Amino acid sequence: MNYSRRALLKRYGLAGLGLAAAPSLFSLSSSSASVKSKEDTMGQRVIASSGEKLPMVGLGTWQTFDVGNSQAELEQRKQVLAEMYKLGGTVIDSSPMYGSSKAVVGRVTAQLESQSKFFYATKVWTSGRQAGIDQMNASFKKMQRNTMDLMQIHNLVDWETHVKTLRAWKEEGKIRYWGLTHYVDSAHRTLESIIKSDQPDFVQFNYSIRSRNAEKSLFETCQKNKTAVLINQPYDSGNLFRKVKGKALPDWATAYGIESWGQYFLKFILSNTNVTCVIPGTSKVKHLIDNMGAGYGALPDANGREKMAAYLERL
Repeated sequence: MNYSRRALLKRYGLAGLGLAAAPSLFSLSSSSASVKSKEDTMGQRVIASSGEKLPMVGLGTWQTFDVGNSQAELEQRKQVLAEMYKLGGTVIDSSPMYGSSKAVVGRVTAQLESQSKFFYATKVWTSGRQAGIDQMNASFKKMQRNTMDLMQIHNLVDWETHVKTLRAWKEEGKIRYWGLTHYVDSAHRTLESIIKSDQPDFVQFNYSIRSRNAEKSLFETCQKNKTAVLINQPYDSGNLFRKVKGKALPDWATAYGIESWGQYFLKFILSNTNVTCVIPGTSKVKHLIDNMGAGYGALPDANGREKMAAYLERL
């Protein structure tokens, strides 16, 4: 069941990032958090190449899931993923670059009844055809998947080689979608060129309220070529939180259901309709609940987006 985040936070008085003692959603009965309207369910966006829908907020695992074999840390990540699913999120993004993150995802999801309901995304991050095949097969094993939902070429490393493998694997049904990733503005032109020539199902790149280079033409290229968009670096590597530390949200933010600065930043991103899913990383349940909240309720229109950006710049 997708629990109502609004009902959860109101009942326990846990609005925003002050969720110091956020309870597990397992402790709530379905009757205490029933879904009563569209505003109480996670918003979804369409994957243009297939028509399948994805929840708008997912989870990145860079650093946050690289915890090895620590049982306490594994249990905490298990709780994060359990809560994410209960709040309507399914997308989990990882990579060989992320240390033990893939294995951690595989171990903890294997303990959840929702294991088969997640959308698993990982990457190939090496050069050479066979090295790429070996690395990707290792990812299947670590994440305990027979089929990977999305395999991406990480930071375009040897992309011309790997795209051939990914196309073949999609035809064989080993992966459902393939894509490309990068995390800096200087790569956007290259991403556009590959999208136009090879039409990947997905592209993942950086975008935030203060890092808007993708608005110049990358989003339009994705839209024209039916390429779904995952957003990384939504908080600009934490710089956004440093900028607003100790600052109050504007009163008008409540019109969009914004209860924290994190939701302010994520709702700005999601108000761009070309964004399919944003994947902030966290290892804390209280932050996960807050992040998921950005996928609920109203989103800013074009005027609202610029109002949000202007307010931030004045701080």
